[in-house]
Amino acid sequence: MRMTMIFPVWLSLLSIAVAVDRQDSPPPTPDAQIAAYLKRLAIEMDARFLQGVKTREDWEKLRPILKRQYLEMLGLWPVPEKTPLHATVTGTLEFDDFVVEKLHFQSRPHLYVTANLYRPKKVQGRLPAVLYLCGHSNRGRDGNKTAYQHHGIWFAKHGYVCLMLDSLQLGEIAGIHHGTYRYNRWWWQSVGYTPAGVECWNAIRAIDYLQTRPDVDPERIAVTGRSGGGAATFWVAAADERVRVAVPVSGMSDLEDYVGNRVVNGHCDCMFLVNTYRWPWTYIAALVVPRPLLFLNSGRDRIFPMDGNERIRQRLERLYRLYTDRPAESFDVGTVPGPHRDQLTLRLMAYRWINKHLKGDNSPVREGELPQIPGKELRVFPDELPGDAINVRVDEVFVTARPVPFPRKPEEVATWRTECLHRLRRLTFRDAWQLDDRPAPVVLTEPLVRARVTTESPIEVEITYVPPKRNNRHGWLVVADGELANAPQNRPEWLRELEADGSAVLVVTPRGIGPLAWQDPPPYYVRRSLALLGRTVDSTRLFDVICVLDRVAKSSPSVSRWSLAGAGESGVLAAYTALFRPEVEGVYLYEPPLSHRTGPIFLNVLRTVDIPQALGLLAPRPLTIATSHPEAFGDTVAIYQLVGQENRVRIVKIRQPSTSDSPGGS
Repeated sequence: MRMTMIFPVWLSLLSIAVAVDRQDSPPPTPDAQIAAYLKRLAIEMDARFLQGVKTREDWEKLRPILKRQYLEMLGLWPVPEKTPLHATVTGTLEFDDFVVEKLHFQSRPHLYVTANLYRPKKVQGRLPAVLYLCGHSNRGRDGNKTAYQHHGIWFAKHGYVCLMLDSLQLGEIAGIHHGTYRYNRWWWQSVGYTPAGVECWNAIRAIDYLQTRPDVDPERIAVTGRSGGGAATFWVAAADERVRVAVPVSGMSDLEDYVGNRVVNGHCDCMFLVNTYRWPWTYIAALVVPRPLLFLNSGRDRIFPMDGNERIRQRLERLYRLYTDRPAESFDVGTVPGPHRDQLTLRLMAYRWINKHLKGDNSPVREGELPQIPGKELRVFPDELPGDAINVRVDEVFVTARPVPFPRKPEEVATWRTECLHRLRRLTFRDAWQLDDRPAPVVLTEPLVRARVTTESPIEVEITYVPPKRNNRHGWLVVADGELANAPQNRPEWLRELEADGSAVLVVTPRGIGPLAWQDPPPYYVRRSLALLGRTVDSTRLFDVICVLDRVAKSSPSVSRWSLAGAGESGVLAAYTALFRPEVEGVYLYEPPLSHRTGPIFLNVLRTVDIPQALGLLAPRPLTIATSHPEAFGDTVAIYQLVGQENRVRIVKIRQPSTSDSPGGS
């Protein structure tokens, strides 16, 4: 797109800087601001654990609400249909006193779970069972289950049936855990997908399988695992009451560590749910209470630090005490010296705890010498993998989006709009439009030229203001994209056209853009941390725009009517601001993206609407979309037609922008 130099008065105005919120000290860098912001939110959210819960009755009332929210945040609500498992044993290995069955089942159609089942060679009656969930050990085609075989062997030699699952990422049929950690699949956040949900569902279906076996006592099932398997132990124990005993090993920390101390950088995406409801992280473990829970860790584990371990212990003890005067009978924490490793002492503590609660045997245990089975012999699929497996693309199909049904009749529009806004408030933005206890308004004196404004401590945004001319009472609030933020003296043609009638122009540069950009290299600490806090970069930018509209734009003594505009993803931020601020007069978008899969990224937004439908929610307010893909906005036009206001939506076809002149991204 052709760029034009701004007229001289703008150049002279930009030479002045006005410090709105600070008189002396220089502003903290964007990196310092975002780090402080993330740490503050993490500590505040952790502090809300058991807020308002004083008695066991209080907790029992809250628990079912949390359970549903939990399943929703894993992508498991509504609870998926339990389709046939098609469990198949592909081979058996026999040893002196135990047997290994090589088997697979389908937790959903064509989602294959490969596993080894260890059992005593001689089985009398129904035995207690252990579901073992594996950590991240790369054994290639053998699957990571082969790295933890010694656990299965011990349990089989001591009277248990032990089912050991491959995880999605490192199983025989390898899927992906590293969508946001490594592969920039930020659309996972827009659809509400996490591989933690897959691991949890696979484990739930594994319990279904165990309960079909004649050698398993369905009332005596424990779950354990370490590292990623420790996290998965929490996932399934919190989700499934059939788990009677849980022993997660090095599987969880809290938000203060994950976010405040950057521990998130050491973990892939299977370790985290989409924290839609902005939970204190310990609520996940709390859903296991009052069942027996032993939480194990190593004292020098860098990705599960002991300070977080201790805070979790204190929180859970408070909850267990609501059920018993002797919480140590049902809850304990064990630590051993050393780094993040599968240590013998940790295994012995796990064995003894499970013996105690499934067999009533609290006597000391030992491991002894165990055989080592070559990994290739434990393969479920020794040769070809099944051609119909969806493991590698399960992220595309696992979460059922269930968007609000699109209206087809005029009388359906109001109900559709109400439901969309309700879902967006509940699942996507939470409090993005609430400005309670925010910094005081900034008054747009004439002329206020350029300033930094605090939207939420310590985050600052930049604003640039040019007052209206010829007694024009209208203003454009323009959300800057990367190109405009980096070179404000070069104005795109579409913006020059908007201000040609003498309207005021207030440009807001949200956090993380242009001169406010922070560093966020792989593994993307900022973006991944925000999801743990129930936000995304784009949803916090939306908050910035709303804050500037409410606290800055509306203070202008010479502007009484505001419209919003922006290019690319920034234009969609402008549209969502208008969506939650009905007083906005109209919206202008230049070349907006066609789907939230590419951005802006908002948590769970595709469970409600995509961009064309979201723009339809603005009807009947004036809306102009300048786009090289007018056919993509048919749903937008359809809504305006249904409400009888088709003359208020304009789709202006523009040429496809080249690489050199397309709107800058964020």
